[in-house]
Amino acid sequence: MSEQDSGRGGAQHQDRDQDRGAVVAALTAAGRDSSAASVAFHSAIAAQQDLGATETKTLDLLERHGPLTAKELAEHSGLAPASVTGLVDRLERKGFVRRVKHPTDKRRVLVEPRPEKLAELAPLFDDWAREVHELYEEFTTEELATITRFLTGATERQRAATRRLTE
Repeated sequence: MSEQDSGRGGAQHQDRDQDRGAVVAALTAAGRDSSAASVAFHSAIAAQQDLGATETKTLDLLERHGPLTAKELAEHSGLAPASVTGLVDRLERKGFVRRVKHPTDKRRVLVEPRPEKLAELAPLFDDWAREVHELYEEFTTEELATITRFLTGATERQRAATRRLTE
């Protein structure tokens, strides 16, 4: 199957699809709106627990990946390592994480989320999560796969841009 046939034609689409410019502009605007809505939502969640938005996103990383070193947190978040140290200090003071010895390398320290504190955050996401799951039902499996491919690619590029800004 050719790239054009697979729906991944990129430049080939420009020749076939006169509406592409308008759709790309609408997608760009929707992405910006989604980003702003995400920042506002996470800021509201953070305010409920006296946390900063970066702190809540760090907790999300720890919940998804499990205990991480400060270096790994920096890599996953795109934050500078010096920023991660202060971030972990704040989260530890607030009781959301603890530092523990690495199980196989005692020279390394892991940042571990405290499940009981993460459980306090979970109900704040319930309504939004339910509504998003309802939205999934409006799309075919193939459409969801395309959306996932786009979001994954956009996220990878945004992480790369963040690294360039913080290195």
